[in-house]
Amino acid sequence: MMRDKFGSLTLLFSILFLIFSAIFIHELFSASSLTWGRLGVAFVLGQRWDPLNGVYGALPFIYGTIVSSTFALLAAAVLGIGVAVFLSEISPRGLREPLSAVVELIAAIPSVIIGLWGIFVLVPFVRDYLQTLLAPLSFLPLFSGRSPSGLSMLAAIIVLSFMITPIVVTVSKDCLLMVPRELKEAAYGLGARRYEVIRHVSIPYAKSGIIGGLILGYGRAIGETMAVTMVIGNSYAISPSLLSPAHTMASVLANEFAEATDIFYLSSLTAIALLLILISLLINLAGRSVVMKWQRSVR
Repeated sequence: MMRDKFGSLTLLFSILFLIFSAIFIHELFSASSLTWGRLGVAFVLGQRWDPLNGVYGALPFIYGTIVSSTFALLAAAVLGIGVAVFLSEISPRGLREPLSAVVELIAAIPSVIIGLWGIFVLVPFVRDYLQTLLAPLSFLPLFSGRSPSGLSMLAAIIVLSFMITPIVVTVSKDCLLMVPRELKEAAYGLGARRYEVIRHVSIPYAKSGIIGGLILGYGRAIGETMAVTMVIGNSYAISPSLLSPAHTMASVLANEFAEATDIFYLSSLTAIALLLILISLLINLAGRSVVMKWQRSVR
């Protein structure tokens, strides 16, 4: 009896969550209907953002969001999975808990504090040292040009990777610790070395959880606002260079929403918020489908 009541209660909460989410998305769509009615797909593909002349194109912000988040995820995946493997498979037990606590504390740092660190420490480092180190690679479009102030896409990528790495580490570590000891002992019994056990037993077993951690980190990177706004430079231009200033969907909302007095301007910003939610949902659904496909192949 209690089990039936508990199941009904959880089902009710799930339905309410779906209803509230649908209402939220519907409200955003209604508030941005003026932009969609006037511009349609041209709003998504437009490269010019000029509120003074009533010209609105969201492509620079979509580009900045996807590029900064993707590069940050790549860096966080390498570093985060490496740290998770060390904590779960290599680190002494007496060292594992303190290091894990430090990683979780980093994840709890407010984004505005990380943004201040980015302005006063990271941006000068990018301006004075990192751009000089990357100068030999200036023939590549990714590293062409130079930012006199240091505010750039690269600074935002480093800040984002610093913010999402603890998420990847925590989730991946917990999944790796759940690998049955019998599987690893069987591999050792067959003569496998520690590296081979980690590569062929632990990581494949925890793969779905690791992918889940990466998806969570990617979602955090896409929606991050204050830290990115403070270091990315907030430029409306699309540039292939990571050393150039850029803009993201979240940063333009933080910078301009309070200043939007025109109805069309406000509708366009709301349309960007709607696009941000839809992109996040699509990425999460794509990641979830990858996990489910992998789980079916394992079975």
